[in-house]
Amino acid sequence: MAEYLSPTHPLFGLGYAKPARTRQFIRLDGDTEREGSADVAEEVPVAIAYNNRPHVVMMATPADYEDFAVGFSLTEEIVASPDQIESITVVPYNQGVEIHLVIPHAEAEALAERGRQLVGRTGCGLCGVQTITDALRPPRTVAPPRRPIEPEALWRAESALMGRQTLNQATAAVHAAAWATADGTLEVVREDVGRHNALDKVIGALARAKTDATQGFIVMTSRASYELVQKVSIVGVPLLAAVSRPSGLAIRLAESAGIAIVGLLRGRSANVYTHREHISHA
Repeated sequence: MAEYLSPTHPLFGLGYAKPARTRQFIRLDGDTEREGSADVAEEVPVAIAYNNRPHVVMMATPADYEDFAVGFSLTEEIVASPDQIESITVVPYNQGVEIHLVIPHAEAEALAERGRQLVGRTGCGLCGVQTITDALRPPRTVAPPRRPIEPEALWRAESALMGRQTLNQATAAVHAAAWATADGTLEVVREDVGRHNALDKVIGALARAKTDATQGFIVMTSRASYELVQKVSIVGVPLLAAVSRPSGLAIRLAESAGIAIVGLLRGRSANVYTHREHISHA
């Protein structure tokens, strides 16, 4: 990946970028204009390699690399457990970042048989899969929560999430994903230019902390798309809540997987699209 770039090249220094950077702009307002400045969210190419074999390049926010690598490895079903990841090494270069993971030989060979090297755009949840079957992997069946989740827990989690979105408060340009306990307390929050990246980072953080993800729920600032349903099903989360509406395919997959999808979660209101029984009656 690494190659020489001139300091004047627009990609120079990306691998060492911070999540946000102050940029100058010209504000047009009717017939007038003025100079201004504001923080903008950075996105950098992040190459993930397993056992020295390149696998994917994703555009991501330059933060929480280890969480991202673990979460991606789990939700792409490259490994079945974080314990199978023997080491993670993050290597920044001027034009991007490489994450090198060492996994068991059998898992590495199975990954090689997929026969693909991937490039993922910022909004890409498919990551360059080659067939419809690859894209629409059936989600795993998820057990219901031990007790139905109270609506108050949903209201509490959504209300708290806004205050935890520090990068978005500065840039107004990134998504957030969070894992909340059953009572709505936010335990893990991650932000990224890609909604699926943010979720992978949350899942990776939970796995690294050995937190049982099944005993809570996920809250997203984006729409609930089908790849998010696939990801939460792999770690057994029974409820996915989002501030926007879900897609039809997300609803189909959530119905079959046993996952409650909550959309338009804003303030003290929400739409429950699947598995109403996972939420207690107010």
